[in-house]
Amino acid sequence: MFLILVRNTQVSKDKVMAEKYVIINASEVGTVDFSQVNETSADTLRYSLDDSKTFVKFDGNTPSFLNGKTSYTYSEMITVLDGVDWYEEED
Repeated sequence: MFLILVRNTQVSKDKVMAEKYVIINASEVGTVDFSQVNETSADTLRYSLDDSKTFVKFDGNTPSFLNGKTSYTYSEMITVLDGVDWYEEED
């Protein structure tokens, strides 16, 4: 399950809910401008189970290197990450 730990404050909740998420192919990680997203490097990205996809999150306007890609809300991204490509239940 995908969990985000944040302080129990309205500001933090509002920030998380305002973030947008974009799934990219792992091969596109080199095009990510980490100064425009909320991750700090390729090492901080979460990858799909088969390592073929990852995602970035950002606030405000869509960075130009993500133009034309589908963006997701927090709620939509939680649904995606609960899917079989991203999450495997432990036995």
